Amino acid sequence: MIPKKAAPLGIFSIPVLVAALGYFVDIYDLLLFGIIRKSSLRSLGLSEDQVLTSGEFIISIQMVGLLIGGILWGIMGDKKGRLSVLFGSIILYSLANIANGMVQTVNQYALLRFIAGVGLAGELGAGITLVSELLPKEKRGLATSMVAGLGLTGAVVAYFISKEFDWRICYYIGGVMGLLLLILRVSVFESTMFQRVKETGVSRGNFLMFFTNKARFYTYIKCILIGLPTWYVIGILVTFSDQFGSHMGIAEAIDPGRAIMYAYVGISIGDITIGFVSQALKSRKKALFIFYFLTAVFIALFYMQSNGTATSMYLICLGLGFATGFWAIFVTMAAEQFGTNIRATAATTVPNMVRGSLPLMIILFKSLRETTDFITGGIITGVIIMTITCIAAYFTKETFGKDLMYVE
Repeated sequence: MIPKKAAPLGIFSIPVLVAALGYFVDIYDLLLFGIIRKSSLRSLGLSEDQVLTSGEFIISIQMVGLLIGGILWGIMGDKKGRLSVLFGSIILYSLANIANGMVQTVNQYALLRFIAGVGLAGELGAGITLVSELLPKEKRGLATSMVAGLGLTGAVVAYFISKEFDWRICYYIGGVMGLLLLILRVSVFESTMFQRVKETGVSRGNFLMFFTNKARFYTYIKCILIGLPTWYVIGILVTFSDQFGSHMGIAEAIDPGRAIMYAYVGISIGDITIGFVSQALKSRKKALFIFYFLTAVFIALFYMQSNGTATSMYLICLGLGFATGFWAIFVTMAAEQFGTNIRATAATTVPNMVRGSLPLMIILFKSLRETTDFITGGIITGVIIMTITCIAAYFTKETFGKDLMYVE
């Protein structure tokens, strides 16, 4: 039976807060490797060169897991319900993270980051879909921004925990936090829209539907492309900020964990801010282009740090984070572009397709830096990604205030 009180929810309602806490644990686990990458790989006996190459390998494997998991959880979200994903995904990545604290080799590390990636893939899409469908259309942009803004602070907590505990303990803490969150999940009820569509018997969770209709396919591809700058910034610029700092002549050693922490402070503030900007402008696209402009400005500033300082690097990472704080709006737009019968599939696969594109970005970056140099390779990679993203966003339909009670 559908709870009658499910409709009049506010942005601080239980489903929103539980989704935010779920995303908090998700981000803690997702970014933890980037934060403790150097210390964990050094403890396994790797040289400095191996720390870089093995780090790129492991983060790429984790993103492949996210890509595969996004498809699996997305289909399940539309077939079995949004809550089934919220429960199943957190159990998988929590157990994987506990096991991650016991690894002894790079291959074991990579395998468990892959499994954790599969689990992590379901959290955000299912949460955003559930919140979008439970809240009134006038509030869902603010609500999803609250989910992302509060959830993204998980990276900040991960950084400070990494400074107090051994890297293995950090993984154990993440796993236990996830399992504890399951208790809170019991208080959340299923989407009323999903319940209604389920009763109609219409085909749900058919991933192939994105490829059987030309207009739907182009919409799906554009939804993916508009999110690419987020993982270029986080996965390349911020995660490997120590390498960039070295090539830029920054004398002080850059701590990539601290850079990630600063970036996610910025992202958290940016994700909340863009919700209010979108609400004020009554437009998702206008808000998105404002933040694209800020992203381009801070990318330029990032590459202008010749002989700069560690402080300037951290502050620019903070700015980069704020500028790329459009993750919530980007995922919300993906959810709003498609009918209820494939909405969870869209909202879950799209962000994980973006995350899964990171290995391709790294391959492009490595190829360009081998033919030019480290800095030039990064610049060209950024120009290519920002150009593709802006073109895709220009041709993406506005979804602000769209009624979501329909099927494909």
